[in-house]
Amino acid sequence: QHDPIDLAKQAATLDHLSGGRFTLGVGYGWNVEEAADHGVAWSTRRELVRDRLALMRALWSAEPASYEGEFGSVAASFAFPKPVRAPRGPVVGPRTLIGGAAGPKLFAAIAEHADGWLPIGGRGLTEAVPKLRAVWEEAGRDPKDLQVVPYAVLPDPGKLAHYAELGIEEVVLQLPPAGEREVLRVLDGYAAYL
Repeated sequence: QHDPIDLAKQAATLDHLSGGRFTLGVGYGWNVEEAADHGVAWSTRRELVRDRLALMRALWSAEPASYEGEFGSVAASFAFPKPVRAPRGPVVGPRTLIGGAAGPKLFAAIAEHADGWLPIGGRGLTEAVPKLRAVWEEAGRDPKDLQVVPYAVLPDPGKLAHYAELGIEEVVLQLPPAGEREVLRVLDGYAAYL
């Protein structure tokens, strides 16, 4: 739902300014009407995401590179700043995680053009993570490079220990949709997990 040229420049700038700590979270969407409002045909949304990521990677390449895709194109051009991270297999640019429900299509896309998975919550990871790892390795990717970062997690010691057993080293914690005082109180409570 973003212009890929603008998004590529924004992501590269944030990655550059953060010293390579920026993470680009990519999703296929869940709201059919919202996608339609942005001109996205629901049946081709996965192909659109793949195409737009490829276009963005052309802009992030060290040398000017063109890209001609089904949904967009860009002529070989200079685009600066460049993301900090070096290319990693098929991935060029900032750390890229794809969100979505576990399944063969999602796992194939992650292995093809991402650094890992951004699942919402952590339900089902015991079964899903080994399946993702198998697809990742079948694609020739180094097992140690796969990153799984559960998003919107309500932490507790047992849950975080279970994630660690699965090889998960990072989570994004959920904050309440509340005022500043409540959000700060929750953040103070989360400090115990750092």
